[in-house]
Amino acid sequence: MWKKICVLPQMMHIVLIGFIQDLKKDERGLSDAVVAVLLILVGVLAVVMIWGLLSGWLGDLWKQITNTAKSGLS
Repeated sequence: MWKKICVLPQMMHIVLIGFIQDLKKDERGLSDAVVAVLLILVGVLAVVMIWGLLSGWLGDLWKQITNTAKSGLS
């Protein structure tokens, strides 16, 4: 029983090292995940840029609309 307990950490270490080495060699899904993250990042940045460019113009337009509506009610 003690032999099994003493050998268990060594076996776990060997299995873990083998798993890590196999993971380093396996590059099948890496490029797809990277492309997906980059596409999401580009999409978010594009929305932020467009919002930054249009927010001032939309704010001015909204003020004109509300001022016209207020002057029409008076």
